[in-house]
Amino acid sequence: MKSTMMSSPLLLDSMLERAGKLFPDVEIVSALPNCSLHRYTYRDLRRRSRQLSAALLHAGIKPGERVATLMWNQHEHLEAYFGVPATGAVLHTLNLRLHPDELTYIANHAEDRFLIVDDTLLELFDKVRSRAPFERVFVVDHGCGHLPSRCEPYEAFLAEGRGEPQCPAKTEDDAAAMCYTSGTTGNPKGVVYSHRAIALHSFAISLPDGFHISCHDTVLYAMSMFHANAWGLPFAATMNGCKQVLPGRNLQPEALLDLLQNERVTLTGAVPTVWLAVINALESHPGRWKLRPSLRIVSAGSAVPESLFRRFDKLGVRVIQPWGMTETTPIATVSVPKPHMNEWSEDDLYVLRAKQGMPSPFIDIRATGLDGEVPWDGQTDGELEVRGPWVTDSYYRMDRGDRWTADGWFRTGDVATIDAEGYVKITDRVKDMIKSGGEWISSIDLENAIVGHEAVKEAAVIAVPHPRWQERPLAVIVLKDGNSVTEAEMRAFLEKRFARWQVPDAFVFVEELPHTSTGKLLKTKLRKDFGNWVWDSAARTEPQRLKAPTRRS
Repeated sequence: MKSTMMSSPLLLDSMLERAGKLFPDVEIVSALPNCSLHRYTYRDLRRRSRQLSAALLHAGIKPGERVATLMWNQHEHLEAYFGVPATGAVLHTLNLRLHPDELTYIANHAEDRFLIVDDTLLELFDKVRSRAPFERVFVVDHGCGHLPSRCEPYEAFLAEGRGEPQCPAKTEDDAAAMCYTSGTTGNPKGVVYSHRAIALHSFAISLPDGFHISCHDTVLYAMSMFHANAWGLPFAATMNGCKQVLPGRNLQPEALLDLLQNERVTLTGAVPTVWLAVINALESHPGRWKLRPSLRIVSAGSAVPESLFRRFDKLGVRVIQPWGMTETTPIATVSVPKPHMNEWSEDDLYVLRAKQGMPSPFIDIRATGLDGEVPWDGQTDGELEVRGPWVTDSYYRMDRGDRWTADGWFRTGDVATIDAEGYVKITDRVKDMIKSGGEWISSIDLENAIVGHEAVKEAAVIAVPHPRWQERPLAVIVLKDGNSVTEAEMRAFLEKRFARWQVPDAFVFVEELPHTSTGKLLKTKLRKDFGNWVWDSAARTEPQRLKAPTRRS
């Protein structure tokens, strides 16, 4: 028997149309570089997004072609979120925190045809433009830079979009957006999101057991719009007709707190480092800011310390921890208590909330070890694997490799336990990645670069806990006999290839590194040896030779 239900594709176009028709006067507020606020409405967003669609079509954009953005969180970026996919083209958000070499590789690999860039980022763009494939470049003018040659003003381009755009027919399985992973070994990998995946993801995070989003909310997303679609909040907020607040590039705690208070924000999100700075400011200036008692803070990107939940709870503000990856669009689990857990002790509830949570509807999870799936006992760990309608099944223009199992599960690379209630707790990383301020840093890429220095014999880079950034890279180095190098020289050497935030904060010089019997670096031993590292002690300009760690078999 066939269904008699109407077939209507899940498209981003429908989200914008709904917001423009049902919530035309709801505000979208953007913080500008000059510290003023830009205000307009969903009526304006719909009009300008459709103008952008018409202009892109007039410029000859074809379905499936990529339009890149190099932008902060602002209303023009939101226009691209909807205006580009409506044409059948693919929105490609470039991560402005990457090194120019990485950006160049990504833009070429994605074969981006057009670029929309903030004038505040023209210096970065200048390091990429001669090596990138952009046919046309449109600059958003905030009065922060001169228009480079062969670039066009964004507003002038928008004016070319006259009349209703004649967008081609699309299916919900067509590509709408793409992001690249960062910090993994080897080259970054492209993940392509369909209209359907984004729509289903938007519904899932809007649920009461997700982020509980409705038209009654005012949403400020301080997570980056250029990284994993700002966790899907721009799409979900538009779908629900929420008032939106976009903080621009200024994520200093005082600026965020002013916006949270003055715009009466009820839902916000960012990585834990942002909220650690915010809670420090709140505690240092009691009474200066008054936040809404209904405020929910979404914190992800790295594990949220239990103390952060407790500190915000004292102020009546609730912190919610989800988990996900670029490959999962990105939210796959959310940590919210079940009804019977309301009887638990306060301490037990904090332990639960510090976990990465239970899977969203339609997302399946399991953890696997050498002997197959491990039990859901909260003790036995294995590599976390996921599958679902918004989990990618391949990388763009790359071999699937071993990231997917034969039966279709995505191997996340995270080591986790799952308890009897279905809550995930991430315990380690399979590939020793370092997560600093919500951004990945590859230890192997750094090690390979360090060994490339003529004075270095061997190197290991490990993650060390940091009071502000959660983790920072520490380099442990063995020099060649008769050679010497200073920390300043090593840092300058690495900054030729890596963004400054990716470079280790400290360098320790030892006689030898620990290895397994097969000759592999024994990083578990190094993490134990340097687990109590005090970052204040790292403020030295010359290398300090330490006793060599014990060799293990």
